Order: sequence, then C-alpha cells, then structure tokens
Amino acid sequence: MPRRTPQPHTPTLLPKTHSHTHSTSTSTVTCCYCDYKFWAFNDPIFRLGRNHSHSLKPWFSVGVGFALTALLAVSLLLPLTLLPHHLTTFLSFFAAPLNDAVYVVAATLVSVSVHEFGHALAAASEGIRMEYVAVFVACAFPGALVAFDDDVMQALPCFAALRVYCAGIWHNAVCCAVCGLALLLLPFMLFPFYIHGESPMVLGVPSVSPLSGYLSSGDVIVSVDGVPIRNAQEWMDMAVFLNEMSLNERNRSMDAQSVGRSGKGYCVPNPMMEESKQMLVGNNLSLCPDGLTSFTTVPCSYTSISGEDHLRNIEKTYCLDAKDVVKLNKCGDGWPPSITNDSNCICSQDESLCLSPVQIPGLIWVEVTYSWPYSLECLRVRRKSFADSRNSDSMESNCGGTFVFIGDIISMARSVQLTAYQPRWAFPLGTYLPNVLERFLRCTFQVSLTLALLNSLPVYLLDDCYLWFVGQSYPQLDKAPSVRKLKSSGGGS
Repeated sequence: MPRRTPQPHTPTLLPKTHSHTHSTSTSTVTCCYCDYKFWAFNDPIFRLGRNHSHSLKPWFSVGVGFALTALLAVSLLLPLTLLPHHLTTFLSFFAAPLNDAVYVVAATLVSVSVHEFGHALAAASEGIRMEYVAVFVACAFPGALVAFDDDVMQALPCFAALRVYCAGIWHNAVCCAVCGLALLLLPFMLFPFYIHGESPMVLGVPSVSPLSGYLSSGDVIVSVDGVPIRNAQEWMDMAVFLNEMSLNERNRSMDAQSVGRSGKGYCVPNPMMEESKQMLVGNNLSLCPDGLTSFTTVPCSYTSISGEDHLRNIEKTYCLDAKDVVKLNKCGDGWPPSITNDSNCICSQDESLCLSPVQIPGLIWVEVTYSWPYSLECLRVRRKSFADSRNSDSMESNCGGTFVFIGDIISMARSVQLTAYQPRWAFPLGTYLPNVLERFLRCTFQVSLTLALLNSLPVYLLDDCYLWFVGQSYPQLDKAPSVRKLKSSGGGS
C-alpha cells in the first residue's frame, strides 16, 4: 500500500520518516508495531519511472479504470459473500494445505513486491520520489508499504493521484493474468524436456499410504481397471467412478440378498482351475492359504442368485494367485464396457468359466497397471530394444507390472502425489521441477488475487481508503492548473 509521509503537526499511526543521509536502512519497534525501512531502491525506481513516463502513464491510466471497477464490484458483492454458504465457498478457494506453506510464503513475497513496485513506479512516472520502503508487522499482521511526501501527493492532480493509488491493485491483477497464462502455456514451454498428458508420474508415496510398497517415486501409472489414465485429475475421476459403481453394486446385492461377488471377472482356463485348491465355503466366508485369493463363478448377465442355486454355486471356490489371474482376459459387467466389449461373462471354450474374486463388503477390487521407465533395468532393456524390435515383450515385462488393490479406493487415490509431466531424460531433480513451477504459479495467482481484492475493500489504511480520499479531496476541477504547476516544479527537482 502507498503511505504518505505526514507533516510534524499531523497525527499518524505509523512512525514518521527519518533522515537516511548516513544510513541505508533503519528500524522501529514498539509494543504493537515494528518495521524495517530501507532506501536502496529509491533512485533506481525513480530513474526508471522518469525515463519511461510517457509509456507508463497510459499503462497506469488503464489501471485506474480496472481498480475503480474492482472497487465497485467488491463493494456490491461484499454483502453476498458474508452469507454462510457463499463465505465457505469463497474461503475454500483461497485455502492452502500446510504442505504448501513454503510456496505461500514465496508467492506472498512476490505478490507484495509487485504491488508496492506498482505504487513506486507510478509515483516516479509523475515525478515523485518515494521516501522509503518499509516491511512491517502491525498487531501480528504483516505487510509492506512505500512512503511518499504528504504535501507532494496532495499537490498532484486528481487523476494523477489515482494512477498512483490504483497501481498496486492493477499490478496484482496483471500478476494474476501472467500466472494464469503461464499455467496454460507451461506444457508447451516444457515440451522440449517433458512429456505432458500421457500418463501421470508418481512424485511421492507416504509411508502411511495404502500404496506404499507398490508404487514409488518415478513410477508411471498407465491404467486403472484397464482404462488409460493421462493425468492426476483422471486418476481421481476414475476413483470416484469406481466408488460409485461399487456403491450401486452393493445396493443391488443387498436387494437381491447376494453376497461375495464384485462383477469383475476373469476368464480362467480349465488347467488353472484344476490345479487350484477348492475350498468349501460356509457362513458366507471363504478361506485360502496365504498368498492366494478366493474366486467364485460370475452368473451370466450378473443376475443375483439366492436360495438353493446360491448355495450350489458358491460351494465351489477356487484359490488362485491374483498375480496370474490379472493377466487373463476380463469378463463380467463390473468392468468398464470398453474393457469387455460388452461381452458380459462370455469366455472362449478354453476359458470355460468366468471367475470373480470373493470380496469383503465395502472393499473394492481395483487393478492398477504401472511402469518404471527410469529404472536402470528398464533403461538397459530400452537401449537393446532400439537395436532389436523383437525385444518389445521383454521391455514390457521389465518396465511395468500390474497389482491389485483391495480397499477404500478414494483414500488410495488421494494418498499419492502425481504430476502430468514425465521427463524425456532421467536427470536429477528433473522429476519435481514442473510440479514446483505449477504449485508456485498457482499460489502466486491466489495470493495476488487476494491482495487485489483485499485492497479493493473499503477498509482504513488499504488502497481503497485512499481512492475515496482522492475523490473527496478534489471536488473542483478548476484547481487543476495551480496544482499542475506545483507538480511540474516538484517533478523537476
């Protein structure tokens, strides 16, 4: 915010300006206010503003129109945001998780610097040299300001003063636009070094994550239940979709009094079933040795069964290794239609039965296919594949895999950190650079927008307060000639 340095007889809430002839900085500390003032940028900013005043004045004139429009809009919409529902939605947009604290601090420094630089540059273009720059904490609230001489500011014409006071809001709005444009163009800017939108790459898996031990940093998620995944949003959307499907299946099963089937089946060959151990099931429970999973038949068209038919079909349960089963063809109506080609539970003659895992109610069976393209083994196989195209099957087996997750799929999806960018070459820290840029730009956009809206509020000591002051201080336009004369003489000093 801009601050006009008052004269000795004028009361003020902030400390008055001090002489800095023999010092480049000074500080003030009181019971509820402390600041740090410095003058290192006074001359460079003043020269920059004076040398480019002809182009800067039209630039800041556009800012006046924007700031006054924002002032009017915020003043009209402010009562609506105070309603409970709208207030919760409004605050949730600006909320940031604790792990973004570093980005919020960095974004705040950038946004505040852009805001105050706008005031200082606008004043310099009008021929006003700022007194000092101050970083302060007042009653536990941090902030920053640029101070100007009170008499010189009052000598400015009305529209010139508006250009100075509106410059902070205008620069924050421009900062928001730059950050938004950078986010949109980031995939194109990073294209020479990163692949974007093919498959999300894992940045981190916390130890408490249900996927800990299955995925690690640098792995790439290829598909979920056979559906290709291109970015983190599709990963979350697929988890929500499968969760809704599971809830619908659970409700249908409860209505039909059926238990234990998920609708996701696999066409199991007869030899595999003959080698498996068959277990008798009672009281809706199935037991298999460690490392094996219980499978039972899937009825065609997934019609629920009950009574004697239910007991006859569920008595025979097969204990199979899930790692081998997930490699087989899929059947049943629990999969997305594109996976089974709408064939339901039809299998070939060599795959006579469609078997489905016996699940605990409330848990979801999900297949996750992934790859680790940057592992040493995969890079070695990839080099060989360039020389021999027949090594493609070997490359797939050495660079990827599939595992089954059984549990809360929403918690699973939220427990990993993903990015849509994959580095074209394996180099240190290259995995995290796009994510750092995205989070910083997003935080800077939100913080800069917050500053623009906050300074548009009719609150004392903020920019909007000075806009109202300027409107009341210059009610008559016939004072403009004498003011221009004072401004002209001040600009030449």
